[in-house]
Amino acid sequence: MKRVVVTGMAGMTSLGCDWETIAANFRANRSGIRRMDEWDRFTELNTRLAGPIDDFVVPAHWTRKQLRSMGRVSRLAVWAAEQALQDAGLLGDESIKDGRMGVACGSSTGSTDEIKAFGNMLLNSVAEGLNANSYVRMMPHTTAANISIFFGLTGRLIPTSSACTSGSQGIGYAYEAIKFGRLPLMLAGGAEELCPTEAMVFDALYATSLKNDAPQTSPRPYDSGRDGLVIGEGGGMLVLEELEHALARGAHIHAELVGFGSNADGQHTTRPEQKTMRRAMELALEDAGLEPSAIGYVNGHGTATDQGDIAETLATSSLFGSRMPISSQKSFLGHTLGACGALESWFSIEMMNRDQYVHTFNLDSVDPQCGELDYLQGGFREMHNDYVMNNNFAFGGVNTSLIFRRWS
Repeated sequence: MKRVVVTGMAGMTSLGCDWETIAANFRANRSGIRRMDEWDRFTELNTRLAGPIDDFVVPAHWTRKQLRSMGRVSRLAVWAAEQALQDAGLLGDESIKDGRMGVACGSSTGSTDEIKAFGNMLLNSVAEGLNANSYVRMMPHTTAANISIFFGLTGRLIPTSSACTSGSQGIGYAYEAIKFGRLPLMLAGGAEELCPTEAMVFDALYATSLKNDAPQTSPRPYDSGRDGLVIGEGGGMLVLEELEHALARGAHIHAELVGFGSNADGQHTTRPEQKTMRRAMELALEDAGLEPSAIGYVNGHGTATDQGDIAETLATSSLFGSRMPISSQKSFLGHTLGACGALESWFSIEMMNRDQYVHTFNLDSVDPQCGELDYLQGGFREMHNDYVMNNNFAFGGVNTSLIFRRWS
């Protein structure tokens, strides 16, 4: 078995696109959530809250030819991949094009402007707005395909379109590809563009926050006053590398990825199951050869939904006990869906390396129905941990758990 390390990390969020900026906003209790006045035209949509990236600018060096196959979700993913490769010292390196590097990446869906254009064709019998690249921008694996083409990667391409676990499954499957010796390098992560249709998905389930006139007070993961999730936007990517390959080229190593667990609830498409959530964490621990006591912090999924928060925290508490520190960065950014697993893995590594752990914003009073855990509240906490876990859970009953080890 090969050992897998993280040699590049990058992401874009509504609160910034580098850790220093994002962490400063976390520390200052600045939220990336705002009222979406532009959604007022959707009269049957109840929520008006989201965490958009308002300042994304396409890099000047990207060509028109490169851009034509990329909708917004792919642009976010490619941008994060480019920055992660830069961080790893591999951007522009010809070695990544010879089959040694693959990509595992996903999103909940492709770009919805193209979906709208195809819908218009079905509804009105006109092909207005459609062209040769419309499907490429819409297809579920548009992020993975565009990353591969943009950087000339000829290794494995693993699409992960599994809603809220798209990013974490991308990282997990990339890890396994390297661990089992299939190739030494992978780009792994996920992205999501903001679209009111995704807000409507949760609105129809009565799962969105309606604090429309107080956007800075929502979402509220694990809080007794939470009233639902808020959709966010973002993209995150990691460069994963086989340890000996990384050492041979003198790469800077951010962390080691030592465990991955993934399973399915097999019960219900939208109702989370405590038993299989716990089992996903156990699978990651078994993969890493660790006891639960080795984990020093859990980055929770923390969507601020009623059933989700309760099932997740009961599962976590049943495995780790009340000692376990837990928090959710969705409280600042909203739920970035396909991007959250990658962004939260990046955040977990940064927190572990800096011994500074982000609290859950807006968590004033822990819901007594949630599991008994050490909820991080009020501000950053200083802790020294050798292992951290990042958990994500998705519609369809998909569960993932990743374990990162401090590198020294």
